[in-house]
Amino acid sequence: MKYPLFGLFFSGALLTGGIAVAHHGWGSYDAGRLVSVTSNIQRANWENPHVTVVVTHENKNWDAVLAPPFRMSARGLNPDMLKPGTSVRLEGYPSTRTETEMRAERIIVGGTTYELR
Repeated sequence: MKYPLFGLFFSGALLTGGIAVAHHGWGSYDAGRLVSVTSNIQRANWENPHVTVVVTHENKNWDAVLAPPFRMSARGLNPDMLKPGTSVRLEGYPSTRTETEMRAERIIVGGTTYELR
């Protein structure tokens, strides 16, 4: 091959491009409609690619997609703050695809507001 490094870089781009495509975008959330939910956390999942919590809103369990764990930590949040039973207020945008899912823009825990984006 005349340009062996080109082939190596091209192969790497193909492999990592699939990862970028696999990550969802935020286009499936209605940014024109802010939802506010105050509830106790039912379940929490602190792992990549995003921290998630389940809360009850209008007699339904809602999945809230928060920020990635590294950003949550950088904002001052940690897994112990989001344990089941903890009262939180979530503000964000509802999914256009799933009736009981939201993308949280901020979370209020213990009276402190944490911006997630």
